[in-house]
Amino acid sequence: MAQAPEPTTSEEDFSLLKLENQLCFPLYAASRQLTKAYQPYLRELDPDLTYPQYLVLLLLWEHQEMTVKELGENLLLDSGTLTPLLKRMEQKQWVSRRRDPRDERSVIIGLSPAGEALHKPACAIPQGLFRQLAISMKEIATMRRLLDHIIKRLT
Repeated sequence: MAQAPEPTTSEEDFSLLKLENQLCFPLYAASRQLTKAYQPYLRELDPDLTYPQYLVLLLLWEHQEMTVKELGENLLLDSGTLTPLLKRMEQKQWVSRRRDPRDERSVIIGLSPAGEALHKPACAIPQGLFRQLAISMKEIATMRRLLDHIIKRLT
């Protein structure tokens, strides 16, 4: 029985495997570094506040309350990741949880007074990061559009 010929690999194929030619690496590295840059600002709000918890607070400051499902959809997190995070936030009294009276399977997360109290001081975070990055709002908007496009294609 004849074997199929081995696929050929060109130099161009090999060059695509160089780290410098990867899209994923600069996104990964930038994400890690940006999250790290947030840490001093988040510690000022509360020493225990993590970046994912900050993202939950951003949504709740905007919407006051959301279901766990809505939070997960907005943050691209599954409930297995989100539930323990929300429980820790509830222990810190930043959020409250209650069952949706219209659907007992659904849990609504709302801001508590302690979570709301973090809102005003958090306003300094974006400005501090913009200064630190020395980046214009136009550049940020361009990056957001490109990254949103990638996210939409991958989800």
